[in-house]
Amino acid sequence: MSESRPHALFSFGTLRDEQVQTTLFGRAVPMSPASLAGHSLRPLQITDPAVIAASGLDVHPVLERERGSAVEGAVLHLTDRELAAADAYEVDDYARRRVVLTSGESAWAYLDADPLRPARRIVVVGDSIAYGRCDPRGGWTSRLAADHIAGNEAAHRVFNLAVPGSLLSDVSEQTPALLAPRLPDTLLVAAGVNDCAVRLDAPDAPYDGPAHIARHLGSLAATALSHHARLVVVGPTWIDESRTGDYEGLRFTEARVLALRTSLRDWCDAHHVDFLDLWEPLRGRPELLVDGVHPTAEGHEALYRHLSVRSR
Repeated sequence: MSESRPHALFSFGTLRDEQVQTTLFGRAVPMSPASLAGHSLRPLQITDPAVIAASGLDVHPVLERERGSAVEGAVLHLTDRELAAADAYEVDDYARRRVVLTSGESAWAYLDADPLRPARRIVVVGDSIAYGRCDPRGGWTSRLAADHIAGNEAAHRVFNLAVPGSLLSDVSEQTPALLAPRLPDTLLVAAGVNDCAVRLDAPDAPYDGPAHIARHLGSLAATALSHHARLVVVGPTWIDESRTGDYEGLRFTEARVLALRTSLRDWCDAHHVDFLDLWEPLRGRPELLVDGVHPTAEGHEALYRHLSVRSR
C-alpha cells in the first residue's frame, strides 16, 4: 500500500533538528523554508523527560500573536504515521491547528493549547447568550473583554458581534463581512442553541443535527482561516427544561441541547478546532438561569470564571 500524501507541518522549533527527526520518524524528512506572519515566539518550560531527551532542551518556543511580526521556520512534509509521531512528541501545552503561511500555503502548526492565552484581537459571534441578554453587565463576553483588554490596553481588543435569536446558519452567513475591518486573530463562535430548538408549530419536523452543524462550522472554519484567525467553538450552556415552556414559538429540551454539545465537540475533535465547553458551570443550578435558558448576571459570572481559569 502506498504512503499517504504528505502533510505540511510548519515547525519553528526542535522538529527541524535532524537528530529529533531521526528519533521520531526514523529518517530526516523533506523540509522547505517558510514563515508565519502575525506571530512571535515566547519560551515554554518543558517537564516531559521523553521530550527533553529527544530534543536535548527543557525550554521550547511557543507561538504568540503579534501584528507586524513573523516567525521563520520550515515546512516539514510528513506521512500520516510521521504526523502522528509528531503529535505524540508535542506536550499537552501545544495543540495542532491550521494556519496560513506567508506564502499563502495552508499548513499545520503547534499552537498554545489554550486558544485564549495567545489571543490579541477577539471577535465573538453568536446568539443572545453570547450577547449577554438578561445581564446589565453584558454577560460573560463583557467580563472576558474587560479582563482581556486590561492585560494590554494598547494591543488587545474584543468585538462582541453576537445577535439575539441568531441561528448557526445566520452566523455562518453574516460573519465573513464582519471580520476584515476588525483584524481578528481569534474568532469565537457561540451559537447553535436556537437551531436545535423544537418548533411548536411543527414539533415533528426533522432536524439534521450533526450534518447541519458540520456544514456551517466548516464554512466558519474556512472564513477564520482566510483571515488568519483561530476558530474557537463555544459549547452550549445547561438549560432547565422544566422552565423553558413556550419561548417565542420554540421549545428548548435538554436532550436536543446535549446532542448539540456532542455534535459541536465531535466536529471540533475531528477537525482539530478548539472547543470550549460551557455546560458544567450551570449544570443543575436553576437559580443561575432567568427563564431556564438565559443565565442571570451570577450565571454569566460563573461562565466567565470557568473560562478565565483555563487561561491561567
